[in-house]
Amino acid sequence: MASPKTVEGPEGQQKVVLTSSSGASAEVFLHGAHVTSWKSNKGEELLFMSNKAIYAPPKAIRGGIPICFPQFGVLGPLGQHGFARNSMFEIVEGSGESVTLSFRPSAEQQKQFPHQFHLLITVQIGSDRLTQTLQVQNEGSEPMPFTTAFHTYFLVSDVDNAHADLGTSGLTYQDNTKGRAESKLSGSSVKFQQEFDAIFVGAPDTIKVVDEKAGRTISVRKEGLPDAVLWNPWADKANGMADMGHDQYRNFLCVEPAVAASGPIQLESGKSWSGTQILSLDS
Repeated sequence: MASPKTVEGPEGQQKVVLTSSSGASAEVFLHGAHVTSWKSNKGEELLFMSNKAIYAPPKAIRGGIPICFPQFGVLGPLGQHGFARNSMFEIVEGSGESVTLSFRPSAEQQKQFPHQFHLLITVQIGSDRLTQTLQVQNEGSEPMPFTTAFHTYFLVSDVDNAHADLGTSGLTYQDNTKGRAESKLSGSSVKFQQEFDAIFVGAPDTIKVVDEKAGRTISVRKEGLPDAVLWNPWADKANGMADMGHDQYRNFLCVEPAVAASGPIQLESGKSWSGTQILSLDS
C-alpha cells in the first residue's frame, strides 16, 4: 500500500497529496490539517480557494476546508474558530488514498483552553467522494467542553446561480447577521442574494449544494454533527478581507456540518468523540 505523498506547497508549507484509483485527488496541508483541493476523476476542482490565501501559520488558510476546533465561531472564550486551524499537525498513518493527522495542544494553547486532548483528522479520497473524520480524546482529568465544524467552501460558477437545498421546507435558523435572532426559511433552499450567516440547529443530515450553471450537485452528509452553518459574506464584508480576492465571494458558498448552537459537547475524561462529513459528487 502506497504511503501518503508529501510535497512542498505555497510558502514552503508541506502538504499531502491523495489520489484514488479512479484519478480523483485531494490535497491536505499539515498546517491546520486543512484540505485545500478536492478534484473529481475528471480533474474538476470542487473546493474554493482564495487567490490571496496565506498558507503559513499563524494565519488560517482562506478557503478549502478549515477545521474549527475546539470552538466554533465566537461561541466560547477563544478567538474566532479556535486554534486547531492555525496549528501544525503531524502525519500518523495513511496510504495513497487516506491520511490521518494528529495534534495535541501546546502549553501556551492550554493557557487559553485548560484541557489536554488528542485530535485526529482523517481524510480519505474515493472515486466520487471525500470523507473527513474528526476524532478527539480527552486526555485530561476534567470534562472538556468543545464546539467544532468543517468550514467547507464549495466552489460555484456564480453564487447567483447556485443554492443549498436542505430538503425540508420551513426550517428555523439563528441569523448571525441579526444577533442570532430566529428566522424561518420559506422553502427548502437557501439562495444567496446578500450576506447570509445562519446556524441551523438540528439540521438535516444531508444538504445538497447545487451549481445550476455548472450542472453540478454535491451532497454533504454529516454524522455526529447536529448542526449546519450556511454562509456567504457578500460583497462589502468579503472585499474587506485582506486574504480574499476582489469579488471572489461570487465563487463560493459554505455549508458547514457543526456542533454549534445546539450546545457544546461535554467530553468526559478518558472518553473519545467523533464527527464525520462525507462529500459526494452526485452529478
